Amino acid sequence: MARHFALTYDYRCPYARIANDHVLTAIATSGDDYEVHFVPFSLTQAHLEVGETTVWEAPAQDSGIEALQASVAIRDHQPDRFIAAHRALFEFRHAHAGNLRDRAALNSVLGGVGVDTDAIWNIVDGGEALATIEAEHTGYAHSHDVWGVPTFIFGDAAVFVRLLAPAEGDADMARTTVDRILDQMEWSLLNEFKHTSVPH
Repeated sequence: MARHFALTYDYRCPYARIANDHVLTAIATSGDDYEVHFVPFSLTQAHLEVGETTVWEAPAQDSGIEALQASVAIRDHQPDRFIAAHRALFEFRHAHAGNLRDRAALNSVLGGVGVDTDAIWNIVDGGEALATIEAEHTGYAHSHDVWGVPTFIFGDAAVFVRLLAPAEGDADMARTTVDRILDQMEWSLLNEFKHTSVPH
């Protein structure tokens, strides 16, 4: 039986890249074991003070919002391209120091994995993707008290998870990592478990 969960992401976060790498690798090698909803989450919005202009009102203040909008448009309108595009956007930012504001560069990245970029930017420019990000970001912030990325949402539980290394194609490692996280989330007695320093 498939395990259903959600995972937040913002392409600027290196820990989101690591967690998403494990999940993407597990999905690619596990058949129907996982059903994942990837949730766009603006770290800029999460760090605004009450009363400040929101990202939804002034998206230009968020340096990652262009890529986030493109990813949501792909997820919802070209779902067969989402997994590849999602991984490619993380790699563009973290492996190649790519500028997430640069639409021409994003076109190259997304076109390289078969995305119809003209269709995607039409959706972004029409406002649909930003409205979806606002709805999902604020929805999970209210329903599960989500405040950052990467957060796994499994049933009624939401847990911020910081992994230290990606799966790098190791399918067994990826599946074990994902299952261990979900198993811990089901253990209602456990509330917090945090190393006092970075493990060696």
